Amino acid sequence: MNTVTPRVFVAATEQNTGKTTTSLGLYGALRARFPRIGFIKPVGQRFIEVEGKRIDEDSVLIRHTFDTQTPIEDMSPIAVEPDFTRRYIERSNSEHLVKRIQHSFDRACWEKDFAIIEGTGHAGVGAVFDLSNAKVASVLQSKVILVTPGGIGRPIDEAALNKALFDKEGVEVIGVVMNKVLPSKMDYISEFARRGFERLGIDLLGVIPQERVLSEPTVLDVCNIIRGEVISHPDLLRRHISNVMIGAMQPTNLLTRLESRTLLIVPGDREDIILAAHSEAECQPEGGEENLAGLVLSESLRPHGPVAEILRRSPLPVIASPMDSYTIASRIHSMTVKTLPGDAEKIQRIQDLVNEHMDIERILAKIGAA
Repeated sequence: MNTVTPRVFVAATEQNTGKTTTSLGLYGALRARFPRIGFIKPVGQRFIEVEGKRIDEDSVLIRHTFDTQTPIEDMSPIAVEPDFTRRYIERSNSEHLVKRIQHSFDRACWEKDFAIIEGTGHAGVGAVFDLSNAKVASVLQSKVILVTPGGIGRPIDEAALNKALFDKEGVEVIGVVMNKVLPSKMDYISEFARRGFERLGIDLLGVIPQERVLSEPTVLDVCNIIRGEVISHPDLLRRHISNVMIGAMQPTNLLTRLESRTLLIVPGDREDIILAAHSEAECQPEGGEENLAGLVLSESLRPHGPVAEILRRSPLPVIASPMDSYTIASRIHSMTVKTLPGDAEKIQRIQDLVNEHMDIERILAKIGAA
């Protein structure tokens, strides 16, 4: 296996902490220093079909964003399907999986100047099939960056637990990146978290502030989770949603309560609200931040005649869903927002944040690639 290419393994202390965000931002930050960067996510749990293969969606994001020129199957060698764990326990073959990961790493990082390896959760994830993140980092002979959420007590406790498992596998944790820190508490948390991590022998390598745009879903995200059908303006589905509102009052009262980037959910037979939303959208200044991000018609109800034609010409992205308004709002509230290929605003902001708030030079020095 390739042992020459400088590499770093990005793990996290818990789910949805910002591991993919960190990997993407780090890739962007390192391109100024390393023209050819390899990427691999050895074990993936969320996958999509690409070219007839099951590929982790984070690998698809990196490939689409940076045009990696790497066979996609080598960026995502193992996809944990729903029955994967049971089949492994029945007839485990750890050696086969390890060889597949090593082979894919060699191909993904062939003639590269640097390699980024993205883990899949905390240090112990994957232990049930003998491929915990700590084990994979050991197999690929990589040092580790841990991504933690913002705070002081809990992130330090969880980092200590994760470090213990990496230590057990002989893997060095070079430091921690703290993500999603409230901007108003950046200085306070940075100071005390740094001192707390130092007590464990861990460097704080970055403190990244929470950004509204990174936690906001787009109209497209919502469309995917509510089994939506696009009625108008598929070109506007990348609009960000800051607020969600159910149209259950008189139109005049509703319009006075609209906030920036509101997604309005309304039964498709409430033509009075639909027409009011259309009028509001037409009055929004061009180039300004819109009050209405989009419109969702619930319960498979749709307007007819002139109102239907108005909707098709509306400047709003309009989606129809078979779900009721409450279920739609609940699904949006509980959804995990992921950065997707084509989310240009989010991707650029992620790279800016990592460049500004992570100590890239110190990271490189710690892995011997300064």
